[in-house]
Amino acid sequence: MMPLSFAEIGKKQIIKKLGGSPEVKKHLEDLGFHVGGEISVVNTLGGNLIVNVKDSRVAVSKELASKIMI
Repeated sequence: MMPLSFAEIGKKQIIKKLGGSPEVKKHLEDLGFHVGGEISVVNTLGGNLIVNVKDSRVAVSKELASKIMI
């Protein structure tokens, strides 16, 4: 298990755990990140990650990405 911030670009991953405070977990779930869900990093831009999750592209900070375990 490793943080999403270390994921290889273009490779599909499965979310194994969401970390952080209850507010952070709720925010991630609202964006479509769920344990068992499929995710892939599309690109990195200025320290942020562009990810595909549930047929949508979402930008997350490196800090937030470190709370998503794959």
